[in-house]
Amino acid sequence: MTESGKPGIGLLLLTALVSGVTCFAVAALLVNVFERKQEATETLVRVVALDDDTEDPAVWGKNFPLHYDDYLKTADMVQTMYGGSEAIPNAPTDEDPRNIISKSKLETIPQLRRMWAGYAFSKDFREERGHAFMLEDQIYTERQKVGQPGTCINCHASTYVPMKKLGEGDIMVGFEKLNTMKYDEAKIHVGHAVACIDCHDSETMALRVTRPAFIEGIAAAKAHEGVENYDVNTMATRQEMRTFVCAQCHVEYHFNGEKKRLTYPWSNGLTVDNAWEYYEEINFKDWTHAETGAPMLKAQHPEFEMWSQGTHARRGVSCADCHMPYKRVGGKKISDHHVRSPMLSINNACQTCHKMPEDQILTWTQDIQTRHRKLVDITLDALVDLIDDIKSAREAGATDEQLKEAQHWQRKASFYVDYVEAENSSGFHASQETARILAESIDYSRQGQLKLREMLNKPLAEEKVSKTD
Repeated sequence: MTESGKPGIGLLLLTALVSGVTCFAVAALLVNVFERKQEATETLVRVVALDDDTEDPAVWGKNFPLHYDDYLKTADMVQTMYGGSEAIPNAPTDEDPRNIISKSKLETIPQLRRMWAGYAFSKDFREERGHAFMLEDQIYTERQKVGQPGTCINCHASTYVPMKKLGEGDIMVGFEKLNTMKYDEAKIHVGHAVACIDCHDSETMALRVTRPAFIEGIAAAKAHEGVENYDVNTMATRQEMRTFVCAQCHVEYHFNGEKKRLTYPWSNGLTVDNAWEYYEEINFKDWTHAETGAPMLKAQHPEFEMWSQGTHARRGVSCADCHMPYKRVGGKKISDHHVRSPMLSINNACQTCHKMPEDQILTWTQDIQTRHRKLVDITLDALVDLIDDIKSAREAGATDEQLKEAQHWQRKASFYVDYVEAENSSGFHASQETARILAESIDYSRQGQLKLREMLNKPLAEEKVSKTD
């Protein structure tokens, strides 16, 4: 107040400023509320009719152009520090018409050739490209030269409609038929990479699981937890479905029996130890190692299983929350269908929860992955040491019976490190669990070497005793 009792000019300015800020905040709140109400009342304008047989994503894109635009962006090739794919020029041929491919992991991680000796993956294994290439890259991989089964196509194509047609409306019957085909026959029945219909109901757009192997696998996993007769499509929450639709394919699996039936090894649980126990119980092998004669297991891509052991799963964060985060396009809020690494969309994928600068999040993540990469290399080196020792023993005349224990440790050490190497988060999904698995793999390789030395030294010790007598 001034001496005359009137408010000073400073107080008036402060009052005006506070009033202005308050009015602006109220206006922003009202605009936000209005936008949310508009989102709630907005109805879908159906440009075309969709039904349960509409397989082509371009048709869905007429009703959902924003989502479809993002879906097309999965053709982008962007390299992150430990993932993504760099575009490598390729001279097209009749056998392989691609003019762009991704980098060979067999060149960047040479131990893999030794780990997979005698198996198709030792011939061709490349950095994974986006969903747009998932079918094309499988059709033209050099692994096809050894003749892969039709089962392989379950996770590399839009199979829901083909399975329905093969099964005359019954996807389980169609699934069985697809499994028994050779790959060259199976690929004739599919026309698209994974598409809208594989994850969405055409009438309600609700998320759904369409892969029979996952429907059976998650039911087995739930039964192990004490939940009987689990039906994923009626019992899972929407947030769970935002993981399960991805987990239809991003999992460990094997081809069971002569019919090569796609099966997820989850009846004992979802950890690598549970999968190992399962394979030991059914005495399963993928191939015989060319250098050592060991019966081997090939791990696939257990992103779902590894995620389930990590901190994000424990906090209810789904795959879609990070890999398909919500974003605003104009006045609309949509889930980003440009499925990719969260490191390429840190603002939407990470900062919703982690209130820190982007460069700090990137550095934090890359530190985890760098430590992980170093530990993977050490683990693979230990496995190659064991392979070298078994190979030398065979060449020196040791029999498979004498080498049996060492071969067992090779099988286990290989499966554990392969389980981690095949998982595409480079240790991020569950860093402590991956470190534990790699440490145990190193131990298994060293135990194999110890058993080998024990076996090789035993005859010499017995000979010395005999001469002394």
